[in-house]
Amino acid sequence: MSAEALPAHARMHAVSDETRSIVDLVLDYSRRRLLTTDTPLDHASSPSELTRLAGRTISEEGIGANRALAAFEHVLAPACITTDHPQYLSFIPSAPSKAAMAFDLVVSASALYGGSWMEGAGAVHAENEVLTWLAAEFGLPEGAGGVFVQGGTIGNLSALVAARDHARRTRVAAGGSPRPEGGWAVVCSAEAHSSVKSAAEIMDVDVIEVPGGESGSLAASAVREALEGSGERVFAVVATGGSTNFGIVDDIAGVAALKDEFDFWLHIDGAYGLTAMLSPLARDFFAGVERADSVIVDPHKWLFAPYDVCALIYRDPEAGRLAHTQHAEYLDILTERAAYDPSDFSIQLTRRPRGLPLWFSLATYGAATYRDAVTHSIALAREIADEIERRPGFSLVRDPQLSVVVFERDGWEKADYERWSDGLLEAQQAFVVPSSHAGRTNARFAIVNPLTTFAQLSAILDSME
Repeated sequence: MSAEALPAHARMHAVSDETRSIVDLVLDYSRRRLLTTDTPLDHASSPSELTRLAGRTISEEGIGANRALAAFEHVLAPACITTDHPQYLSFIPSAPSKAAMAFDLVVSASALYGGSWMEGAGAVHAENEVLTWLAAEFGLPEGAGGVFVQGGTIGNLSALVAARDHARRTRVAAGGSPRPEGGWAVVCSAEAHSSVKSAAEIMDVDVIEVPGGESGSLAASAVREALEGSGERVFAVVATGGSTNFGIVDDIAGVAALKDEFDFWLHIDGAYGLTAMLSPLARDFFAGVERADSVIVDPHKWLFAPYDVCALIYRDPEAGRLAHTQHAEYLDILTERAAYDPSDFSIQLTRRPRGLPLWFSLATYGAATYRDAVTHSIALAREIADEIERRPGFSLVRDPQLSVVVFERDGWEKADYERWSDGLLEAQQAFVVPSSHAGRTNARFAIVNPLTTFAQLSAILDSME
């Protein structure tokens, strides 16, 4: 039976003239988007405007690939801000390499499953090569490994679940109860990412927030005080390797040294900043990471991979496996085998091999290219910070440690920053949303894109004159 003679529900999956047309249409658009050099920043639209322009796209009969792609290309995509634009400088941008974006198509087209070695051995092998490379860069011992998960929130949650499980097993093995009096607690800085507090809430454990020092960095002395005051309740300490708002690196070495006196799991939330270890300009900031029990880093932030991917790495992967392996009759064929199954190392069972675009890009360009790209961002942040300090009417909120530059325009209030930010986007010059610290509104450059230039950043400052 020819593909055209199949019923409609089967034609979706058959290779036919219609399928070839759809594939050509999508690949042509993807090629144009990947190779374009002038993609605009674009901006959001209202729900009513999108409804008016796109019309009804979901119906019993379907509108066909041509109309669906046209609606996406001309209505829906322009209502999304372009995160890989060199003047997208808000939040923490994404700047995937062309090789990584192109290979993301291959991952989807290959219908790969990345949850088990049985089903995806080749993909898992490639992902593990990247994880091993990252672990070595972070100074973790041979044998360290983990899994690529959806993002930093899932990574932090999975690591803390493993940390608590490890603490429970340790207590029970010593003849104690699986839960200390007063319940479990995790120590972190007041500057820690919101996902740490969210993970604690999901796990129903307490958060002991330690205020940052004058620099905003988590200090070992404050952690010591928390550990001494909370005794055996603390199962983990979370140190931040580059905070989202300022790019601050905690005193990781000082906190790690406390492991000589106290029994706790050290987790490093390096979602944004841990990548800076690739650069000689910043590597020294991260002394102590080599003693971590787990770390995360998001390749979709500063390792030039597409959304959405986080590398979760355990010092001892067995601790992750013990905490996360799911058991069911239909999974016995997997759990009874001594194979490296990525789904055993996080709360996610079903997963696509989301580390493959990073693997392909690293294999294509080489690690030295990545080091140069990261170094460019750090150097550019320092250069524009110097420029801000030279300009009358501007002031740095804090010297940049990594690639986030926070500054104020003297005399401006929140409304001034918002009006300026809206004007930048309306003119399609840049996407720089206001931020705040200690109740004061400010402006903030988050620099990760290798195509961002000093001239572009200077022009944005000019717009504030």
